[in-house]
Amino acid sequence: MKEKKPWWKQPGIQISAVLIVLIVGGGIITGIFLSQVPPDQPIQFPHDRHVGMGASCLYCHPGATLGPTAGLPGIEKCWGCHQQVQKKSPELDILVSYVERNEAVPWVPVAIQPDFVHFNHKPHLNSGLECADCHGDLSKMTVAEPQKGQNMGWCLSCHKETAPEQWTKLSDCATCHY
Repeated sequence: MKEKKPWWKQPGIQISAVLIVLIVGGGIITGIFLSQVPPDQPIQFPHDRHVGMGASCLYCHPGATLGPTAGLPGIEKCWGCHQQVQKKSPELDILVSYVERNEAVPWVPVAIQPDFVHFNHKPHLNSGLECADCHGDLSKMTVAEPQKGQNMGWCLSCHKETAPEQWTKLSDCATCHY
């Protein structure tokens, strides 16, 4: 009489396990890749030009000083300057069309945290961090790009380096996950 193979050595089980690993692994790799690609924006906003002219990040993103989200500028903010600066460009023509329709520019956020992470800009700015510390040097970027490696390990290493005296509080899971 033939001995029966253990269940984990059955060809159907092994093939199913390999397929599950491939599907899950592919999903993880795809998710990581897609989170590192800058999203298409309705207007290819030239951060490098605006920062190069001396515009402060907080002028367009004042919410960062107030709470969790930096906010995205509305047409009033953009048009407040550009109705006086009449440079001709295709991107400015797009802005004009939003202004004429009195329609908000549907900006796509670039730096998005998962729902289980609660991030607040205010304490980071109050501790002396600059926007570029987390978002990269926007004076060298046309369209804002997600920064590679922004994950929990990255945040914890920064907390440990910049505020070792507060490490107990800043390494507590409940600080960011509530």
